[in-house]
Amino acid sequence: MLLLINNISVVYSDVIQVLKGVSLSIEEHNIVSLLGSNGAGKTTTLKAVSGLLKPENGKVTDGEIIFQGEKIHNKAPEEITRLGIIQVLEGRQPFKYLTVEENLRVGTATRPGQSFKDDLELVYHYFPALKTRRKMKAGYCSGGELQMLVIGRALMAHPKLLLLDEPSLGLAPLVVREIFQIIKRINEEQKTTIILVEQNANMALQIAHYGYVMENGRIVMEGRANELRENPDIKEFYLGLAPDGEGHSYTDVKAYRRRKRWL
Repeated sequence: MLLLINNISVVYSDVIQVLKGVSLSIEEHNIVSLLGSNGAGKTTTLKAVSGLLKPENGKVTDGEIIFQGEKIHNKAPEEITRLGIIQVLEGRQPFKYLTVEENLRVGTATRPGQSFKDDLELVYHYFPALKTRRKMKAGYCSGGELQMLVIGRALMAHPKLLLLDEPSLGLAPLVVREIFQIIKRINEEQKTTIILVEQNANMALQIAHYGYVMENGRIVMEGRANELRENPDIKEFYLGLAPDGEGHSYTDVKAYRRRKRWL
C-alpha cells in the first residue's frame, strides 16, 4: 500500500468542516479516480495529502494519512514534496514570465545538483508540443499547452505519487482526450501512481484502475473502474445516462427528479 487515508476530517479556520471521515487506499502503480460534484471535497482531499491545507488555514483534525509507512498529515508541504508527493493544482498555474523550459526546470528544485537533461527529453517525449515552444514565455501558451506544461513540470520532480486536480477543466474535447491518453501512458511506462480528481467521469473511469465517489465531504461509493462505469447510479448522475443506458430527453428535464440511491 503506497498511501492510506484513514478516516480523516478536515476543518478550515477551526470552524468549517469539509471532510467527514474520509478513507481511501492507493495501491502502488495504479490510477485512482476521485469523482464528485463541485464542493464535494475532492480538492481538499488532495490538499490534505500534499500539505497545502496549511497555507489556507486548514488542518486534519481526526484520522491519519500514511505514505509508505510514515504519517504525513499536517506536515509542511515542502516536507511532503521531498517525500515524492507532487500536486498539479487546478487552473494551470505556470510562471508566466518564464519560458516553457525554465518552467520545467523549476520542477527539479526538490533535487538540486542533479542533471535534468534526460528529464527534459522525457517530458518532450510525452508532450512534443512543449519542445517546439520551449523558448516561448509560458504566458503565451494555449490552455492545452499550459496543462501539458504543469504536468511536465511535476514529472521533472520524479513523483512517487502524482496528484492531478481537474486536468480537463476548460479544455476542448480533443485536447482532453490527448491529455488523458498521455496520463495513462505515464502511469504504464513510468509506473507513476496517480490520484486523479475529475468531474469528467467518463474520461476518468476509462483510464483509472479504481474509483471513489464523494458527496458532501464523504465517500459514498467505491469500486473498480470498470464496475463503476456499469453502475446505474454512476451512469445516471455522472455519465448523463438513464438506467436503461439512454440519455435523458430535454423535454423531460422538468419532470426528472434526481434520486441518489446512496443518500
